[in-house]
Amino acid sequence: MISYVKGPLTEIDGDTIVVEAGGVGLGIRVPLSLLDKLPGIGEEIRVYTYFQVREDAMCLYGFLSRQDREMFRQLLGVNGVGPKGALGILSALTPDDLRMAILSGDAKAISRAPGIGTKTAQRVILDLKDKVSPEDLLGSIAEEDLGTASGDSGKGKETGAAKEAVQALVALGYSNLEAARAVRKAEITEDMTAEEILKASLRHLSFL
Repeated sequence: MISYVKGPLTEIDGDTIVVEAGGVGLGIRVPLSLLDKLPGIGEEIRVYTYFQVREDAMCLYGFLSRQDREMFRQLLGVNGVGPKGALGILSALTPDDLRMAILSGDAKAISRAPGIGTKTAQRVILDLKDKVSPEDLLGSIAEEDLGTASGDSGKGKETGAAKEAVQALVALGYSNLEAARAVRKAEITEDMTAEEILKASLRHLSFL
């Protein structure tokens, strides 16, 4: 299994990017919602991949974090959703927006994806509601670093403080989903404490 690919981004063509690894250019299909998060051509990127082998083709699907790749895998486990449908859902919604839609039961948002009707959207919610938690929204803070060579230094501290802020918001009476949304909207930096994240998150709650 190819767990991830790291190297310079050499090409973007529709929903396919090309990453050079070991002198080989690998074509990787990605959700359209990911395109605006890509680095510039020639810059290094790490893409977490899902390798699918069929009788007529082999295909690599790519994501910027392990959590987002897991979201793709979970979608493939839903009856009636194949790779094309899963990629379409993650193109219409960012992975975090999809998690929010699942947690809030928003089938209408999911059904905006091409080829996904209301019944399939409801099935996605039913099958995945117990597999998605507000903490998954925070987990992508630590991993969504575009796969740069800088690694995850400081990210664990940042995510830990974010989780503490969510817990504090829940203690104040907000739901897990509201708390996670607010913390996601706050511009968190590596040196921020949980209290500072909490204050920044509270400013966003009135707009949720």
